[in-house]
Amino acid sequence: MKHNSGLRPIWFTVILSVLLQAPGLLAQKAPVPENNDFYDNVPFKALPINQIEITGEVSKPGLADLSQMPLHQVQVREAKLDKNKTIFIGAYVYQGYSLFDILKDQIIQKQNEKEFSSPIDLLIIIENKAGEKVIFSWGEVFYPINLHRIIIAARVAPIIPSATGETWPLPEESKVVAANDLYAERNIQSPVRIIVHSCPLSKPVLKGKSRLYSENIKLIRAEQELAKIGSLPGNLPVLVLPTVFFGRGRGFHGLKFFSGVSLRQTVGKYFQPDQEYLRAGYIIIVGADGYRAVYSVSELFNRNDFLEALLYDKTNQDGGRFAVFMAMDFFSDRSVKAIKDIIINRSNISRPL
Repeated sequence: MKHNSGLRPIWFTVILSVLLQAPGLLAQKAPVPENNDFYDNVPFKALPINQIEITGEVSKPGLADLSQMPLHQVQVREAKLDKNKTIFIGAYVYQGYSLFDILKDQIIQKQNEKEFSSPIDLLIIIENKAGEKVIFSWGEVFYPINLHRIIIAARVAPIIPSATGETWPLPEESKVVAANDLYAERNIQSPVRIIVHSCPLSKPVLKGKSRLYSENIKLIRAEQELAKIGSLPGNLPVLVLPTVFFGRGRGFHGLKFFSGVSLRQTVGKYFQPDQEYLRAGYIIIVGADGYRAVYSVSELFNRNDFLEALLYDKTNQDGGRFAVFMAMDFFSDRSVKAIKDIIINRSNISRPL
């Protein structure tokens, strides 16, 4: 029996009608996306920004001029600690002003310039209206492979799962967003002040010291020795990290393969940071010649990008016995050699008095 090409047989129409009315028998057609950007499906909400003062060891203290600065975008999955439990806050896309851009034209006037001229011992403190303060190192702002990951957020939108449609509360004020942090302890709201100052360590630098060597590392917290490290822990996996080693001053140092263990895990045997240390803690790594670099506790212990600081053994070579390689840095300057001390400290500044 032939059918007219413009008509459907009755049995086909009946079956199609049943299938369309029966949930689950045919998959519902998903909406066609307008593009491949998963972060622009919801309109941005503007966040009011306070005037931000820059102060401390800088040439031009005063209010930051954000009017000509570009907006940078970061995507974050925010979670916080609550009595050792992880509390998920939400997934967001933020647009805001990079701490790099805010500080890049500030010429540093270091208090310890004569003793240590490099900026890699500088701390950056951000304070909000409530008096809360968090710490970043100069190096994590200006030295990383990936710049502009710390911003003062001016706009926000939720990142909504397509299957559940779940969404999250949006902040009402501007906030600090440290996009590389695993726990968002440094993401304080309504920042009003940025303070730059040298870390509180006075130690002369012995340039050209020969032989540059330290047999072991003293691990110190709050002026108390926690441990003396004389060998790499044998129970940690050995990591081999290749890099084009490049210094800010002397340039190319060769293609190198660094083999060692995680500094975070090595120090973690004796020290586990709490929320206060994640907000306001810093670590100073000091070489036998007095050369040192400063890192926030969060940039070493609280990362979400899997980049590690590598502790390796140079045995009896010059610059030994132990050195650190900072895989997250573009420049080699914070890769301290002949490590003598690792000093853990915390400023009591992260909560209002």
